[in-house]
Amino acid sequence: MTFVAPGFLAALLLLPFLAGAYLFARRRRRRYAVRYPATALVAAVAVQAPKWRRWLVPALLAGAGIASVLALARPQATVAVPVERASVMLITDASGSMEATDVAPTRLQAARAAGERFLDRVPESLMVGFVSYSTAPLTLVEPSLDRVPIRSALSALQAEGGTATGDALRAALDRLAARRGKDGRVAPAAVVLLSDGKTTSGSSPLTAARRAESLGIPVHTVALGTPNGVVFNGPFGSRIPVPPDPRSLRQIAELSGGRAFRVEDSDELDRVYESLGSRIGTREQRREVSSMFAGGGLVLLLAAVAAGLRWRPRLP
Repeated sequence: MTFVAPGFLAALLLLPFLAGAYLFARRRRRRYAVRYPATALVAAVAVQAPKWRRWLVPALLAGAGIASVLALARPQATVAVPVERASVMLITDASGSMEATDVAPTRLQAARAAGERFLDRVPESLMVGFVSYSTAPLTLVEPSLDRVPIRSALSALQAEGGTATGDALRAALDRLAARRGKDGRVAPAAVVLLSDGKTTSGSSPLTAARRAESLGIPVHTVALGTPNGVVFNGPFGSRIPVPPDPRSLRQIAELSGGRAFRVEDSDELDRVYESLGSRIGTREQRREVSSMFAGGGLVLLLAAVAAGLRWRPRLP
């Protein structure tokens, strides 16, 4: 939190002096209190209030003073606000290695579930597109506010074929680059790429990553799977190792200005997608929150007045 007028915070230094003056006044009042012959009788019949009540009103007043000083200093908080016309392309690998069960229940099913949660987390104003791929791009959904086509594409994913990550990235960037404003600049955009293996066909994904960087479109990559992942192939069900390739995906993220993640279980994948979903399509902005502190100070002041009236000293 920052303050537009931090000079007002110096007033907080007065609080210790005010507290000391209050304590001095209480002790002085006791020292010079007038003694009546019937003091003992009055003390015997008077209701003894709990000690915390004696300090409640001063504490509330102190809190009201602190809140008022903070309000005068005009505090600012950093909040996430939606970016107008922002869009994101969700790219999901559907190659044969996605049948591996090292990420329960399978890599593909985990990716499908995480994609659904991603759609639940992104702002409603964010335009979302989708690309699935194996040996070549398979399904392509143009960025829009309608999530139904993407959910349908996720549910229809089937694991088969090779891995053409470069071609999938190029297809996604083509759609995002086409969304330009009146000034000719590409609208705010990002890519989320999930893959579990090395590129085996098509163009180089690093070339696509450099293009993404030139367009100002970060590519966030997620390497899915464990080094022990295998799939079974052929009539005799031979074991084929399918370890992920986090190094290549990290290079893609670094070249494009995105972030790289490596996950080995479905829960971790969900957390990564939820985190990306809550960040993509928003930008941090400082907003003044003086009214919150002013309102809090007023509530504390009213509470102090109410407490003082409710528990003022009186005989039963």
